[in-house]
Amino acid sequence: MDPPVALTIAGSDSGAGAGLQADLKTFAALGVFGTSAVTAVTAQNTAEVRGVVAIEPAFVDEQIDTVLADMSVAAVKTGMLASSATVAAVGRWAAAGRLPNLVVDPVLVASTGRELLDDRGVRAYLEHLIPRAVVVTPNTREAALLTGAPVDDLAGMIGAAHRLAELGPRVVVVTGGHLGGDAAPDVVVADGEALVLDGARIDTGNDHGTGCTLAAATAAYLARGVGALEAVRGAKAFVTVALRGSAPWRLGRGHGPLDHFGWGSGGGGSSSEGPGATSELDAPAPPHGPTRWAHAPRDAEPTSGTTPRTGPAGP
Repeated sequence: MDPPVALTIAGSDSGAGAGLQADLKTFAALGVFGTSAVTAVTAQNTAEVRGVVAIEPAFVDEQIDTVLADMSVAAVKTGMLASSATVAAVGRWAAAGRLPNLVVDPVLVASTGRELLDDRGVRAYLEHLIPRAVVVTPNTREAALLTGAPVDDLAGMIGAAHRLAELGPRVVVVTGGHLGGDAAPDVVVADGEALVLDGARIDTGNDHGTGCTLAAATAAYLARGVGALEAVRGAKAFVTVALRGSAPWRLGRGHGPLDHFGWGSGGGGSSSEGPGATSELDAPAPPHGPTRWAHAPRDAEPTSGTTPRTGPAGP
């Protein structure tokens, strides 16, 4: 039997911790054959980014067309798209129904906090990609840019997730890794209901590529026929195990990569279900205890003065 095929449309990370390299490793770890369309080439390592060269949108189109013409792609994940023109180009493929099980990781802010796209790029995501996604996975900084509202606590995450869900994606995940503290909660909105996916924070500096890996794992589970909510839950658990596995690593001088293949957890290599997963495609529970879905009311009380906004998202 042929493996399912997933396509990542993303930038290249020469240090291989994030970008399409992280996506392809995640696909492979979860038993999915990975293909790619390169949107940008970066010169970077664990400590610095020395340069970025964006690929012309027309050639991104050519790569996507070439892959889709030859393979039956079951899921697509987008990462760094580098320009508003490329966001719009990818959006045209989505509008034509050519990007199944689309997972959009709106890479708008670098880990340093620098914005990677201008207002036109943000509008392009809101108009062309997010409405056509099955799952959208912004972090708190990206959610703030997309909604125009502060996202610095759990209440802000819930408000932002609801606003983005109103644009049309089936599931919105606002990741809480940047909030700080002992927990790393993610807020998930589906069918108008907010859920908090709890998880303990792993004490590690090797966290480069966590957002890419979460979105890629979600796409991999979707490619294998898992439902959207279960795909998100499985992806969260996969990232947690990968973070724990690479915690002792000292690869480079900066923020190192994740352990996508379970080497640090004694897995000895990849498996079709990922490190520690079961044969039913159910991802492992986080190492500090099981993940828990907690229902969160839309009007949750702010914890630091932020009021969730519930109107339509603006540019």
